Amino acid sequence: MKNVLPVSSKTQMENHTHVTEFVLLGFPMLHHFKILLFAIIFTLYMLTLVGNLLMITMVLASPHLESPMYFFLSNLSASDIMLTTNIVPFMLYATLNETGTISLPGCILQFYIYAGSGSSECLLLTVMSYDRYVAVCKPLHYHYIMDLRLQLQLVICSWFFSWTIPIISVAMLSQLDFCDSNIIDHFFCDFAPLLHISCSDITYVELEALLASLLLFIFPFSFITVTYIYIFHTILKIPSTSGKQKTFLTCSSHLTVVCTFYGTMITLYMVPSTVRSPEVTKSLSLLYAVVTPFLNPIIYSLRNTEIRSTLKKWIQRSKHKGTTMRCGHETIGDTAVLPSRTTRSVRFR
Repeated sequence: MKNVLPVSSKTQMENHTHVTEFVLLGFPMLHHFKILLFAIIFTLYMLTLVGNLLMITMVLASPHLESPMYFFLSNLSASDIMLTTNIVPFMLYATLNETGTISLPGCILQFYIYAGSGSSECLLLTVMSYDRYVAVCKPLHYHYIMDLRLQLQLVICSWFFSWTIPIISVAMLSQLDFCDSNIIDHFFCDFAPLLHISCSDITYVELEALLASLLLFIFPFSFITVTYIYIFHTILKIPSTSGKQKTFLTCSSHLTVVCTFYGTMITLYMVPSTVRSPEVTKSLSLLYAVVTPFLNPIIYSLRNTEIRSTLKKWIQRSKHKGTTMRCGHETIGDTAVLPSRTTRSVRFR
């Protein structure tokens, strides 16, 4: 009789079954509008892919966009593509089916790609702020400082640390037990919803996440803030108004993207989740994962004259090629008819 466990202990052991899959609820409040929601998100996703791929192609193919700023911008576009592609296709599937089922390894992998791509965006925006700082505050030494070697080092380090540091969080998440529920009230496997349904001790996981956020979020944001303090201080020293406006325009696109990205991130992850409803949290996540990657190439296209001029040249060149091909077909058609007429006249003779 001494080996018999109490009923409560038996119940706890039965409850600690290993969860093999999760059910993502998506947007249950919008199930009656799922077709409309699917159409809107799908359209934004396709436009995001086209805009960012076009940005990468222009930077790689156009000799006018060979400066460090556009090299960093192409990497930012690649990060946007990974971020939104990791989330949106499964979210579209869950929207049509009103729920989505994902395996435990798939959920952990989705979170890792989300954390890695989001972290790379933080670090790349930090690198771009340093590039703007050198361009504005040290213009005479810009090309000497921002040489190709430094550009590659900054980009490689950004990608390396953004995908290396989250591995610790992923490893700790994979060791958690999920026994209370396998239902996630979200449209993707985010960090907080996974901790919310775990029955393990999450103290060390939250501590590690705090340290990781310091390295990948707080320090980069602080660095960007300091660089723009120096940039604004330098702009105020410019005597002419036109010079101030021209210098500020070189930073306006990056500053707009920084405000959009970090504004969403701060609201989503720095404000306590207890003061927000799940619907507000999902709306902010949707803004961060879908809308922001869609807006980034638009912001740079609208505010950057070199990108606008390159895009116009591409459009004009494609129209010119189309006109030339049509004219060529017409000329070939005419020349193809003439010999037959000549041949016929010769035969009649």
